[in-house]
Amino acid sequence: MSTVNLDDKDREILRMLVDDAKVSAKDIGAKIDSPITTVYSRIKRLEDVGVIKGYKPTLDAAKLGRPTTAFIFASFTYRPQGAEKDLDQHEIAKKVGRFPEVQEIHIITGDWDFLIKVKEKDVASVGRFVVDKLRTVQGISKTLTCMVFDAVKESMDVPLEP
Repeated sequence: MSTVNLDDKDREILRMLVDDAKVSAKDIGAKIDSPITTVYSRIKRLEDVGVIKGYKPTLDAAKLGRPTTAFIFASFTYRPQGAEKDLDQHEIAKKVGRFPEVQEIHIITGDWDFLIKVKEKDVASVGRFVVDKLRTVQGISKTLTCMVFDAVKESMDVPLEP
């Protein structure tokens, strides 16, 4: 995976799109002093090389009935008792990632194997997720749940400095 070279205009286009993915090419062009056709071609290039992976709305989890956030550390066992062959850690991560409560799952280093971010309606719902879903996944051997009191910053933004 190679890095993509961005110039100042590319970075400004990305900043504007991150702030508002619905911003018009006309408005971007006015800000960066470039014709609309140039803006379109730059955006298309950024999409083609995979810098821009898609466009999605930012949803308010609380307004959608899921105001409670938890981070769950989970351990993975390659060959659970009774299994005939080793399990694939990436496949287990993908399986956990398919649960609708899961926003993120990361394979990590240290004492734990996975870090899972969950959004739910309340603490009891997080508990039901852990006990009734996560811990029933073959290969998940133990968990540690950390409840979030207050999210000071949540973002998918990537620094755009050179």
